[in-house]
Amino acid sequence: MKDIKKIVLTGGPCAGKTTALVRIIEYFSSRGYKVFTIPEVPTMFTQAGMNYLTQNKEFFYEGEKATLETQMMLEDKFMQMAQTINGPSIIVCDRGVMDISAYMAPEMWQKITSAVGISTVEELRDKRYDAVLHLVSAADGAEQFYTTSNNAQRLEKADEEGLAIARSLDKKVIDAWTGHPHLRVINNHENFDNKINRVIKEISNVLGLPQPIEEERKYIVELTGEIENSIESEIVQTYLVAEPGVEARLRKRSYHGRNVYVLTTKKRNDLNKQVETERQIDVTVYESLLQQADPYRQTIHKMRNSFIWKGQYFELDSFLQPVSNLMILETKGIAENEEIKFPPFLKVKEEITGNLGYYNYNIALKK
Repeated sequence: MKDIKKIVLTGGPCAGKTTALVRIIEYFSSRGYKVFTIPEVPTMFTQAGMNYLTQNKEFFYEGEKATLETQMMLEDKFMQMAQTINGPSIIVCDRGVMDISAYMAPEMWQKITSAVGISTVEELRDKRYDAVLHLVSAADGAEQFYTTSNNAQRLEKADEEGLAIARSLDKKVIDAWTGHPHLRVINNHENFDNKINRVIKEISNVLGLPQPIEEERKYIVELTGEIENSIESEIVQTYLVAEPGVEARLRKRSYHGRNVYVLTTKKRNDLNKQVETERQIDVTVYESLLQQADPYRQTIHKMRNSFIWKGQYFELDSFLQPVSNLMILETKGIAENEEIKFPPFLKVKEEITGNLGYYNYNIALKK
């Protein structure tokens, strides 16, 4: 069977998904890919008469259940069609199954998934998609660009109340997808093209296309207050023995009592481009690969807080082993010439971008 990548494009209201889809089709079609796009099912249902704000609980249940069933059916049918294509192809979904869960109580979601034969969230979230790209709503950090004019179905209006609702929905959608091994949050940017280019870059990474090496900016920081609206996870990272020029690592990420295991390899070529591959593995493979741990490196154990501040996405790592009392803040996808909007609950002590001594790979090195 052909290896066809299925990618979710999601985000809060007015995030730029429509524009991104057009660019994705243009960019990858011109590079020989057949691009299939699956439309946003809730919008189709709303146009057809579904009312997601109804007070009729039975109507709501049946409508949401039908939404989930239709989403899965469309994805499965397009995957079958993609298998017939001679040449590379990708499937891009305008939202995915976990988006549906963000708009209802957990108890209702559990009832619906059980009714359609789904027993675990991993079946829906992790195994159906190769990557999830979350575009941050313009309501968070790019309010001047927030509009409802390009989507008649949008209920979050461009006033303060509507912006607050949009920000809340943005976080609920991220929460729904958190735990997926290849979730990437795409920032708002001063230049919208930067946002779209980030989407193209992330999809190229999923497809294994070489990309220019870009340094995310990193800072040693001190926490001075409570982190607002963060998602906390625990990370255990083990480096493996690999051939020269290749970095291979195992990662166990724990969130809400669930573990996700990922094998990542990075390799640079002579043109200063990097090919990075990520593969989710099960616990049996994870434990087997641990036998190949690099004897010259220690296991890294850290807590990670992921959060959005004024439309920019950050990851704050608090190290537990092999070092402690070290907190590193890393920007994610902020353009080189763009100003970083540091949150008030962090004090920046030192920029360490490009300082090899603070790379996880080198922090793990036995002294």
